[in-house]
Amino acid sequence: MLLEEDDIETMHTDENGPQVAAEEDIETMHTDENGPQVAAEKVSASSDDIFQVKEELFQVREELRKAKENSDNHLNKLKYMMADFDNYRKQMERQVVTKTIENKAELLLKFLGIRDDYVRALEIAKQSKVEVVLEGLEGILKNFDRLLKSEGVMEIETIETPFDPNVHDAISFAYRDDLPENTVTKEVRKGFMLDNKVLRPSLVEISKKIVKNTVNDTEKSEKGTEN
Repeated sequence: MLLEEDDIETMHTDENGPQVAAEEDIETMHTDENGPQVAAEKVSASSDDIFQVKEELFQVREELRKAKENSDNHLNKLKYMMADFDNYRKQMERQVVTKTIENKAELLLKFLGIRDDYVRALEIAKQSKVEVVLEGLEGILKNFDRLLKSEGVMEIETIETPFDPNVHDAISFAYRDDLPENTVTKEVRKGFMLDNKVLRPSLVEISKKIVKNTVNDTEKSEKGTEN
C-alpha cells in the first residue's frame, strides 16, 4: 500500500512501528511514566461532580434518618393505641360479666321469694295431713331446689355452726348452756350462695351464755346459813 506525502507528514515511526500523532491531539495531552493523562480542566470538572454526588448522598441519608424517626414515632403511637384498646376490651368484658352475674342474681332472688312462699304453703299442707297433696308439693320443691343448684345456688349451713356475720344475720338469741356462745341455734330464713358469693344471708337465732351473779348467790347462801 503506497502512502501519500501528506500522510507521511502526520505520522512518525519508532521501534514499535508507525504511530498516529496529530499535532492538535499532542497539544491537549501530556505524558508521564504511567501513560497519557486527562487534561487539568477535565480533572477539575470531575471533582465538582464528585462533590455534588456527596452532597446529594448526604441529603438522601438525612431524609432517610428523618423518615425512620417519623416511622418510629408512628409505631410507638400505634403500640400505645393497641395497648389502650386491649385494656378497654378487657374492661368491657369484665363489665359484661359483672352485669350478667347481677342480672342472674336479681332473677334468682325473685325465685327465692317464690320458694319461701311455697315452703310456707307446704307447711300449712302438712297440717292437713293429706298425703297425696304433700307428696306433690314436696316433689315440686325438690325440682325447684334442683333448678337453683344447677344455676350455682347453694344453701348456707346454719344449725349448730358458729355465727358468721359474712353469711348470717342474727335477729334473735337464746340462752343456752349446752352450746358455745354465738352458735346458730335456729334458722329463721334460709340463706343461699351464688358462685361462692352471698346471694342472700341466712336469718338466724344464736346462743348466749347465762350470766350468773356469783356475788349475790354467795350472799344469799350466807344469809340462809345464819337463819
